[in-house]
Amino acid sequence: MEIGFTIRRFREERGYTLDDLAGRAGISPSYLSEIERGHKRPSLKTLDKICTALNIPRETLIPAENSVGLGDKIRMVRQEKGLSLKDLSAKTGISFTYLSEIERGVLHPAADTLSKIAAALEVPLSLLVSHTENWIGKKLKEVRESLGLTQSALAAEAGLSPAMIGQIEAGKVQPSLNTIEKIARALGISPCYLLIARDQLEEMLASMGPDLRELLLNRDVQAVLRQICYLNEKQLRFLLKFIEVFKQAQLE
Repeated sequence: MEIGFTIRRFREERGYTLDDLAGRAGISPSYLSEIERGHKRPSLKTLDKICTALNIPRETLIPAENSVGLGDKIRMVRQEKGLSLKDLSAKTGISFTYLSEIERGVLHPAADTLSKIAAALEVPLSLLVSHTENWIGKKLKEVRESLGLTQSALAAEAGLSPAMIGQIEAGKVQPSLNTIEKIARALGISPCYLLIARDQLEEMLASMGPDLRELLLNRDVQAVLRQICYLNEKQLRFLLKFIEVFKQAQLE
């Protein structure tokens, strides 16, 4: 019944009649009516057709437990960049309302729209569209152990259960965005650090010289880099300016 109610709400918001939506989805109006009234349970194939016709992700009708959606990632990166929705709208040329619906998971953007958003946020497109469950647990464990924290200690600091931390690290649970943010705060790192794909980092490291790669393996250096990851744009620009002044002083 809940799925049917949601379908009807989106249909009416878009000004579609039963016949309009049924025609777009390639199903009969009578079948769609029974779905909306909760008398029929649609198959996943039918749900995909309806979602495509309404231009919404399937997760809007069947919420995935403990998942980080595309809209969550965009909102998180936008906030870390210190941008408001209006700022992002101005940089992309995409309306404030449309961006808001994307972040809330109501709409799924087209490829060119997503490319504009990634460019405006100055992040690789793969950061927004790639799946995250394959590496979050491993990266979480690496950071936790490098800081000398047990699962219980991290759980207490983050306000979570030790079992939850263990399940995330084992890859048995995909954490929600709220959980990732709690863990990141407890570790003193940016949530993005846990969401960036490992292959992106390895590609970056491959372009560095051996001396620099060896230096980056130092735990003290890694601790500093984690703190840098948590800076906003204004703070980072200040730090870069300070480094530039320091280098000039050293040359003199």
